[in-house]
Amino acid sequence: MLELTRITAGYDRRDPVVRDVSLHVGAGEAVGLLGPSGCGKSTLAKVAALLHRPDAGTMTLDGTVIRGWRHRAPREQRTAVGVVFQQPRLSADPRLSLRELIAQPLRSTGRRRDVPERVAELAPLVGLSDELLERRPHAVSDGQLQRACLARALVLRPRLLICDEMTAMLDASTTAALVAVVERYRAESGAALLAVGHDRVLLERWCDRTVRWDERDTEKTPAAIAGRPYGPLGRARHREDTGRDRRGE
Repeated sequence: MLELTRITAGYDRRDPVVRDVSLHVGAGEAVGLLGPSGCGKSTLAKVAALLHRPDAGTMTLDGTVIRGWRHRAPREQRTAVGVVFQQPRLSADPRLSLRELIAQPLRSTGRRRDVPERVAELAPLVGLSDELLERRPHAVSDGQLQRACLARALVLRPRLLICDEMTAMLDASTTAALVAVVERYRAESGAALLAVGHDRVLLERWCDRTVRWDERDTEKTPAAIAGRPYGPLGRARHREDTGRDRRGE
């Protein structure tokens, strides 16, 4: 599904945030990317979401090598990936109602006729009433706005969903509700998931396996872990989900 190979990326070519990183997400698989704040995992997520062009490396999506990012990517590639960010207020147009926010991807891809049906399907799924749909971001809570952002990410029926610290600003009940929405969508569609975060317990319970970004290792060379080139993620330790730390192994 998704293959990132020896990715180097950042905002200054002289000092990349991510250096020589590889990651694989199989079709229908849920992978957690665990790491501390500032390690570069969100930059890698933006590369995977086709929102940030890497300085070096290769990305493959559904067997096709990606050659363009953002508006230069073909529509079928852009619409194959849905993304939810940590801070909904930074990713939502304050001028739009929640209804318009959810419909935004449909309108931008020429699917206006699908708007009423898809919004009607997704709003109750994410827990938004008709009254909330008419409000603008300033008139709703962070949790309600994040529900709308998740619906927006799902509205085009993506084959890969990227959740970049999606629940970091939410309370426990909202976190559980949004994770349940993602899992229901994945069960119905077979979509893959890349969940980025620093909450080990959440990622290990949510995902099929977790890749750890080891902040203590400064060597930036690829490493073969469990038979796959997971390359460093700060020399990643790739683990199948065990629900506990493998201390001493």
